[in-house]
Amino acid sequence: MFFQQIFEEKLAQYAYLIGCQKSSEAIIVDPMRDIDRYQKIASKNKLKIVAATETHIHADYLSGLREFAESGVKILVSDEGDKDWKYEWVIDSKYDHQLLKDGDEFSIGNIKFTTVYSPGHTPEHISFLVTDGATTDEPMGLLSGDFVFVGDVGRPDLLETAAGEVGAMDESAKTLYKSIEKFKTMPEYLQLWPGHGAGSACGKALGAVPESTVGYEQRFNGSIKAAISEKDFVDYILDGQPEPPLYFARMKRDNKKGPKILGEVPVPEKKSIQSMIGATRTSSAVIVDTRPDRMAFMNGHIQGALYAPFNKTFNTIVGSYVSDDEDIYLIIDENKIDEAVTDLIRIGLDNIKGYATPEHLEEFKNQSGTLFSTETINFEKVDELMPSDEYNLLDVRKKSEFDEGHHPQALNISHTRLVDRLEEIPTDKPVLVHCKSGARAAAASALLEKEGFVVQYINDAVDPWLEGKGIKN
Repeated sequence: MFFQQIFEEKLAQYAYLIGCQKSSEAIIVDPMRDIDRYQKIASKNKLKIVAATETHIHADYLSGLREFAESGVKILVSDEGDKDWKYEWVIDSKYDHQLLKDGDEFSIGNIKFTTVYSPGHTPEHISFLVTDGATTDEPMGLLSGDFVFVGDVGRPDLLETAAGEVGAMDESAKTLYKSIEKFKTMPEYLQLWPGHGAGSACGKALGAVPESTVGYEQRFNGSIKAAISEKDFVDYILDGQPEPPLYFARMKRDNKKGPKILGEVPVPEKKSIQSMIGATRTSSAVIVDTRPDRMAFMNGHIQGALYAPFNKTFNTIVGSYVSDDEDIYLIIDENKIDEAVTDLIRIGLDNIKGYATPEHLEEFKNQSGTLFSTETINFEKVDELMPSDEYNLLDVRKKSEFDEGHHPQALNISHTRLVDRLEEIPTDKPVLVHCKSGARAAAASALLEKEGFVVQYINDAVDPWLEGKGIKN
């Protein structure tokens, strides 16, 4: 049996390519939208992908199933859950497909897959027991998707906090508890292959170890250990879940109704700074500045540009601040443009029209082009300004961080939810924006300036400041 776990760092996501070397056939599990990467791995190992499946309707990226379906590959998806969470684009389609219920089996060469209904994270969630039929009739492992991770379980609140189904999280948590009770009866020797690792927003305490065993998680997984009773588990699992990025709702919608067919990957053109500025004035377009040094952005940037440094936060910030009908222009290093395009199409942002480099931005400045700066302060300055009652203080940390200690006059809105809550921020005074270190506040400050707010960016560490006031220790 061929087995390869494929990791995507920015979204902390695992896909799995599993093949039968006797028949040279393979299946891909939980693929992203840029399917060429999986086909290349299969070809390199003398395998052909004949089937594609996934564990559930994803919220954090666009699925690659429809791309595979368009190429003639058979797709297998859950037919569990309620009527509101079905694969609408698959049912009654002309694609070669199979709808799966609990206990259904299918094979790829000698390898058998058994469907295990495991709802809670989502209503339709399934996992797969994997059996290498060439050597045994007993399963060797569980592809657990977003049901059980290493050290955690899939968060059950997203139907409410991301997809907007009011009142859904308590019932989802209770459903997840029942799934965990079922998980506790599985053989301890089974390997466990999760859908995400540390850094994913699909749980709150995921481990960085890429795989585990069912027995280890039964004994040491904190969320599973909390499942002493239904109430204990519900209270534990819903406490402290981070606010999901805004784009999660769009991913849920598109993966259910059918992701737009990508086909060819966009190839953005190199543009002048002047033409990019012109595009933002005449169309629904946005400039995203990806320079790693946030102070370089604050000291000189195109008016109205968003700030999303090209690191692990890039997808989350751009996905939360840019809509799928906006044209995107990037300020980015030449050698990173292909990776940036890949990151963006994975979250359904396909309209990447052009780019310029930081060197072009510097040339524009040197040729008398106008760049704008954002006033930057520290918390010592905040202490001087706040008593005047002429400023509003915005804390863009997660609510769980805010609850641990905050300035009594601060308004809290997580930086990934700002676009949806701008009306809550008073416009009568300048806004002082902070987070834990200054990183998230930099992105938030740029967004607020784009939306017309007068901003002062706080580039400082909040914990020593709060501790000095006796607010946090």
